[in-house]
Amino acid sequence: QVQVVESGGGLVQPGGSLRLSCAASISISSIYAMGWYRQAPGKQRALVASITSGGSTDYADSVKGRFTISRDNAKSTVFLQMNSLKAEDTAVYYCKAVIDVPTRRIDYWGQGTQVTVSS
Repeated sequence: QVQVVESGGGLVQPGGSLRLSCAASISISSIYAMGWYRQAPGKQRALVASITSGGSTDYADSVKGRFTISRDNAKSTVFLQMNSLKAEDTAVYYCKAVIDVPTRRIDYWGQGTQVTVSS
């Protein structure tokens, strides 16, 4: 069983920054991609940013230019640097690791970390 653990959430004022971390308990060679999703109250979970093993990144339009996803391959860890935070960024942020196994890929999710943007 692969463990996915997020950290770094909290309360921040509008315009502030936070850095989220996500570590997967598996070798980086088995990871196809990792990504951050968020879910606000009453809304569906949606992609924030993702990064593949090849380094390709994808961002939601609402966070482009403000959020940056990066990775530390030696530690099977991804980071989400969030700048210029807005109230609408408030949500539970979940990390997903997509793992390559023979013939298919499996998604593993973390428990989530709360991000609250408020003055």
